[in-house]
Amino acid sequence: MKDRLRELLKNSYSPVYNYPVAAIVECKDGQTFEGVNVETSSPASGVCAERNALYSAISQGYKKEDIEAIYIMNKSDNICFPCFVCRQALNDLCSEDTLIVSFNYKGDKSTSVTVKDLCPFSFGTNDINVK
Repeated sequence: MKDRLRELLKNSYSPVYNYPVAAIVECKDGQTFEGVNVETSSPASGVCAERNALYSAISQGYKKEDIEAIYIMNKSDNICFPCFVCRQALNDLCSEDTLIVSFNYKGDKSTSVTVKDLCPFSFGTNDINVK
């Protein structure tokens, strides 16, 4: 997974912040969906790698209970975690036990957490009675 993430980083379009990020969503049936961050001159109109990959899975008919794990890598020596906009998407579109695995660029450091760990006091669809 680390090698594929490293390759995907080449597809990142990040001229504004120069912070390439790649993500791979792995579903329980083994299907994977890839994403990179895409920036625009208006930061709010871009998309993070995590949401890019997750929305690809959702658009292909996968549901929150189908998502096994999300793997993330950025092009630095540091491990990155999803931004708070992505955390909201993960909270709403993944199960609380979905695994989030983040690697640094070299792949020699990683951290794994669940969505529940990443979003301990979350607000989601259950809070607004969405059926």
